[in-house]
Amino acid sequence: MTKTPTQQLSDAGVSIWLDDLSRERLSSGTLQKLIDEKNVVGVTTNPSIFHAAITAGSDYDAVIAESAAKGASVEETVFEITTTDVADACDLFAPVAAATNGVDGRVSIEVDPRLAWDTEGTIAEAQHLYKKVNKDNVHIKIPATLEGLAAITATLAEGISVNVTLIFSLERYRAVVNAFQSGLEQAKENGHDLSKIHSVASFFVSRVDTEIDKRLDAIGTEEAKALKGKAGVANARLAYQVYEELFSTERWAVLAEAGARPQRPLWASTGVKDPAYPDTLYVTELVVAGVVNTMPEKTLDATFDHAVVKGDTVSGTYEEANNVLNQLEGLGISYNDVVAILESEGLDKFVASWKELLADVDGALASARKAS
Repeated sequence: MTKTPTQQLSDAGVSIWLDDLSRERLSSGTLQKLIDEKNVVGVTTNPSIFHAAITAGSDYDAVIAESAAKGASVEETVFEITTTDVADACDLFAPVAAATNGVDGRVSIEVDPRLAWDTEGTIAEAQHLYKKVNKDNVHIKIPATLEGLAAITATLAEGISVNVTLIFSLERYRAVVNAFQSGLEQAKENGHDLSKIHSVASFFVSRVDTEIDKRLDAIGTEEAKALKGKAGVANARLAYQVYEELFSTERWAVLAEAGARPQRPLWASTGVKDPAYPDTLYVTELVVAGVVNTMPEKTLDATFDHAVVKGDTVSGTYEEANNVLNQLEGLGISYNDVVAILESEGLDKFVASWKELLADVDGALASARKAS
């Protein structure tokens, strides 16, 4: 019997996580079906995902009415809804977590994105979320802002598993790995079992192409057009080269000897934005052992249906990937400028989604109070 493309991915060492969560997915059994049929072994969430889930349909009406009756604030209500969904998802994935010693079966929940520039606020919120969800297989998501780096270290030092999100640049990724290893060194000093602390570093892919392709179109030459759709994959492949380098050092060997597990690269933003590109581009071109690919359901379905998995498509590509970035620089496209804009825009989008969510829930609370 021929293996499905998602099974082939799994066999190649890629963990498939779904980039979505809602109460409806949990209650209807559709998430369990994805685990059973499409090799899904984890879930990531973000403010945009929760905004879409909570404002679509009536699944949250009862809990909002209950919160209104108790006089809960909008922040308390959103906190209760999101942590409950994540805790329930953690329970659903508990067998996967048990079967993989906690490597997979992870569910991520993000700190309030308005705290992205507040180190101490992020640390406090990460601990609050962790205590509330109260599941071993939860990941607390912290953005890789400069202010977030110290928060990542401090959170890991307390034995809390972390998903570092919104990474665009190779330089920042190096800083993230350093923050991770510093966190584990402190966790070891604090007496934590390093084998129980897990982390992923979420490297965003498609948004790099969106920004760079826009600039290539503006240049308009044949040379520029030939580079379209290549930067995102090249950047991610070079991130894997950094991963190989920084997890083969003496510093890492000491931590590994103490039971630490490496922080896996995670490919995020893997839905293709340009319909001219294959809809599985950011899946099939980033196959390598020891990574996570978190996919929106549309990308997951496309992958399951028709992805051609050719084995490892990352190892040995680093020179070619470097050439892509060098050619872009040669055309006057500044890598540093692109990644700075993408980080800023990514944070702005999450903050905007969070504010919209708060406004919508606030309106629903007001309606529920009137109705009672």
